[in-house]
Amino acid sequence: MANMSATKVPMPEQKPEVRARNFEEVTLGYSKAMAMEEASRCLNCKTKPCVSGCPVGVRIPEFIACVAAGDFDKAYDIITSTNGLPAVCGRVCPQENQCEGKCVRGIKGEPVGIGRLERFVADYKMEQGNTNVEVPPSNGHKVAVVGAGPSGLTCAGDLARLGYQVTIFEAFHVAGGVLMYGIPEFRLPKAIVQKEIKTLKALGVNIMTDMVIGKVLSVDELLAEGYEAIFIGSGAGLPRFMGIEGEALVGVCSANEYLTRINLMKGYLEEYDTPVMKSKRVAVVGGGNVAMDAARSAMRMGAEHVYVVYRRSEEEMPARKEEVHHAKEEGVEFLNLNNPVKIIGDENGRVCAMECIRMELGEPDESGRRSPIPVEGSNYNLEVDTVIMSIGTSPNPLIRTTTSGLEANKRGCLIVDEAMCTTKEGVYAGGDAVTGAATVILAMGAGKTAARSIDQYIQNK
Repeated sequence: MANMSATKVPMPEQKPEVRARNFEEVTLGYSKAMAMEEASRCLNCKTKPCVSGCPVGVRIPEFIACVAAGDFDKAYDIITSTNGLPAVCGRVCPQENQCEGKCVRGIKGEPVGIGRLERFVADYKMEQGNTNVEVPPSNGHKVAVVGAGPSGLTCAGDLARLGYQVTIFEAFHVAGGVLMYGIPEFRLPKAIVQKEIKTLKALGVNIMTDMVIGKVLSVDELLAEGYEAIFIGSGAGLPRFMGIEGEALVGVCSANEYLTRINLMKGYLEEYDTPVMKSKRVAVVGGGNVAMDAARSAMRMGAEHVYVVYRRSEEEMPARKEEVHHAKEEGVEFLNLNNPVKIIGDENGRVCAMECIRMELGEPDESGRRSPIPVEGSNYNLEVDTVIMSIGTSPNPLIRTTTSGLEANKRGCLIVDEAMCTTKEGVYAGGDAVTGAATVILAMGAGKTAARSIDQYIQNK
């Protein structure tokens, strides 16, 4: 009989005053007993609405039933039949807007903790050291994947399971994409990402790092070398700025740069010689998950005051509610309905303040959110020594400008059809390179779609 508790089994986590000054994982994960108790809340609905909310189609009720029965190995096999990165997804997916958002239990209480259970199963399997995979026989076809982020890794894994010889070309010195450089250690430990990638390598996926496609090799050259199809999952790593006065001052950077220095270049470890600004008063401009990551990282780097400056109200914030909640607990200060108009420097060209203007909300815009309107005469100066811009990113133009026949829209995102095929035959794309900055799981869904399309394309040839 189902456990009819209206609330989830609480997730153990570090105390806010402790975790705000370390980079260890905030949430500690379920025990076996906790996982089985939470799994027993699932009603095992016949219509499976939760599955319709999952971009990679995880068979959610089936794996949860196995957890409730204590068969964690079978639960892992069910999850990984459609999801090659379960430990990652269990931590960073916005489940509240996807699978858990569709859960029937959420109507009169909290939904089943699907993400927490997925994480538990993946972590349990890793701890057992028994994630061996069976390498399928080769079908004799070669495919190239550009970018070792979530979309590229997913596409490569699905193709490898079909027998393709897959080579991933990654620009950085380590695979993982945004999972490695963008998401902080305290939300997604890098050792876990590398364990997931190790499983893909065991399938036969070859990963070549320090390969900047468009510089070292072009897409056209890869096709000429015998790759029968190419998937572009190069992400959206080009940061945007506001275009206001003072953005060239010392002490202004993008969230991408700040997080990359801390995450991928291990700037939070004293033994690494990675320059990271040692700030006392930090303003993070933006209201998304990346802004929360930057703000919480700044706290851990020793800042005394960290402000999130966002031009709309908290209700309109695109960041996950859990991340906002954790940021507040850790001491991050939220200045909602405020917007920067100028960054002010001292006589040495360093940031000393940021001029802001208060905002009020008007009618909804095309995004469905109410438009922020400046309140005349409400300008004030916020004393800060660092400004981190987190207002979005766009794809780097390098690949599309060095590839013949590859078209993009006005935002620089590659144009694809429903099959994820670009305007160039044999070249497919997905993830942030197509959508602009979005979620890990949506990028993975695009990678799965592209893998199916590439298989059909090559088999039909």
